[in-house]
Amino acid sequence: MKYRIMVIEDDPVIREELCILLKGNGYEVGAVTDFTDTLEQIREWQPHLLLLDINLPGEDGFRICSGIRTFSAAPIIFVTSRNTDMDELNSIMLGGDAFITKPYNVAILLARIASLLKRACPSGEAEVLEHRGLCLYPESGRMAFEGKQAELTKNEMKILIFLFRHAGSICPRADIVEYLWDNRLYVDDNALSVNISRIREKLAELGLPDFIRTKHRQGYLI
Repeated sequence: MKYRIMVIEDDPVIREELCILLKGNGYEVGAVTDFTDTLEQIREWQPHLLLLDINLPGEDGFRICSGIRTFSAAPIIFVTSRNTDMDELNSIMLGGDAFITKPYNVAILLARIASLLKRACPSGEAEVLEHRGLCLYPESGRMAFEGKQAELTKNEMKILIFLFRHAGSICPRADIVEYLWDNRLYVDDNALSVNISRIREKLAELGLPDFIRTKHRQGYLI
């Protein structure tokens, strides 16, 4: 699976230039063109890394960066024409990982992207799911939060993948069981309860005791 990079740039020429550059270097690329619901688009697409401008219509890049950090730990590179020390300081304070000024050096930008992806996705894993600071690594069967890690069984991982894919929505128990059966993991309603309890215990050890919420007679929500 390719790394997903989202470009948040309102200048159509620069946006297209970045998209072509990234696709040509083997990345899966998404771009924001409608800036009325930028955070929702990011939440739905779950990119592994973001390229973010500061001067944007509606909310500026600093506000968007701050909003991203409420649900994702994906690396954020500011690519902007603003180049004051205060701009760079603000980007760091709000959770940005790098600050590159326009016109950017292509080789440096690509090197910075590769470096941040390697750090964010250890062991060369191509897929990482992130929500509220928790990183899920399907290929190695583990999850991580603020430097702590926990191993997951195949059933536990599949349950969390389903919840991550539907983050912000209530997931009915029946839908989760059906998803597991479709993936040849034979879990009934009782076994689902046992697995959820074990996942919660592991999340609590990482410092996330309330990560999975139960909605009475409806299902689970993260």
